[in-house]
Order: sequence, then structure tokens, then C-alpha cells
Amino acid sequence: MPYAAHPDSSSIYYETYGEGTPILFIHPPAMGHVTFKRQRPLAEQFQIITLDLRGNGRSDNKASKITMSLIVEDIVAVVKEIGVDKVVVCGYSNGGSIAQEFALSYPDRVLGVILCGGFSEVNSFLLENEFRLGIYAAQFKLMKLMAFALSSAHSRSKLFQLELDDYVKKTDPEVLRHMYNEGLHYKSTDRLHELTVPLLLVYGANDHYVHHYQNIFRKKVKTDVDIVYISGAKHQIPTKYSLELNKIISNFIKRKVESKVGGRG
Repeated sequence: MPYAAHPDSSSIYYETYGEGTPILFIHPPAMGHVTFKRQRPLAEQFQIITLDLRGNGRSDNKASKITMSLIVEDIVAVVKEIGVDKVVVCGYSNGGSIAQEFALSYPDRVLGVILCGGFSEVNSFLLENEFRLGIYAAQFKLMKLMAFALSSAHSRSKLFQLELDDYVKKTDPEVLRHMYNEGLHYKSTDRLHELTVPLLLVYGANDHYVHHYQNIFRKKVKTDVDIVYISGAKHQIPTKYSLELNKIISNFIKRKVESKVGGRG
């Protein structure tokens, strides 16, 4: 099984499929690389990279404190291990915060940024409460409850629900608590003007409590900003609206990324 080694000796599990422009997907805490199982058909056009964040899924953790910069270094380790120079980074939900930090910290490693249900900071009552609920559940090691909640919310089939449920249970609850805390306090808003690559925002049309973030991105980001709403969708876009998302991603990369770098390679 493929692993990338972080300098602190943590092993980061990853999978890669296909050839072409690399897309690296970043999952929210606890959900693991299986979050993007339904994005694998994109491997017919692009190189798909998924991973388990440290302390999640098959990745271990040797650090006593989890920080956003530490997680970003894990992403860098995976990119180096695979041997690609630049990636389109795609983050879902809180994984989008990691994607933003990666793009801001390593602009020379990024071709484009895609955020599914993304936000630049936690500034709404409902979103803050979601994070605090996650911190509480992790603190009291309520992993069975969290596994059921996440898997049932993200699944259309019983088989995938069972797979996701099992994967969430693999998460180290202490790591999860740190990750939720980092996500709660993360803020890229004042640095968004530093983004140097095209940005795609994908929101569920019914995911109302994150819609206002598009205004922040539009105001702060100086490069191209595409915004797409998926009709009928709430927050769980990669798992429940994969056909729509995959078409949106493919179209964005062909129009905004490959057209500027001379095609795939």
C-alpha cells in the first residue's frame, strides 16, 4: 500500500489513479479518502490523488499537537512522493480550509483550487455549532455516533454507508478533536488576495448557511472565481451529487487550467 513519510515519521496513506492533470482531493476530518470514491471516474481524464489525513483512516500520527501547517506538510509529502510538480487541489467542507492553506503556503505547487461547500472562516452560528459539536463528540470519544451521523448523511446506498461508517471509526478521536479545533479557528479571509490560481466554488443550492461565503471570495480573490450551484443539493456534494460535481470539475480544469498550461502533461 502506498504511503508518504512526513519528517516526523508519520505515514500518510494515499491512492492515485489515471494520468493527466493531477487533482488532489482533501477530505473533511474523520471521513478519509473514501469520501471521494465517486470521483474515481475522473481518472479517465486526469490523475486522481486521494489520501487519509494523519490520524484518519490508514494514516498514523506521531505528533502530539495537530496544526494546519502540519497537515499541509503531509499534503506536500504526498505530492513529492507521487512525483508531480503541481496539482489542482480540491477540498470538501473543512477539507477546503486545508486546500486553501496549501495553496497559500505553496503557490508554486498549485494549478487551481476547487472548494466544495467551502468557507474562508467560521463566522456563522450554525457552522460554528457544527464544529463545536464535532469537538464535543471527539473529546468524549463518541466515534460510533459520529460514524453513524456522517455515513448516513453522505450515503445513498447501504453498502457505501457501511464502508464510510467503518472508515470513520478508524479515526483517532484526539487527532479529530485537534482537527476540528484547527478548522474552527482557521481564517484565510485576509490572505485570499494572495491566491494566484483560478478558484472554483461549488455549493449545494440548499446548503444555505455557507452561501454567504461566496461574497467573501468574490471580494477578496483577485484571480478568476467561478461559482456553481448544484440544484437540489445540500452539503454532501462529492458523495450524493458526484455526476454533477465530476462534470463541473472536468469543465473547470479544461477551461481554466489546461487551456493556460497547454493541455495535459
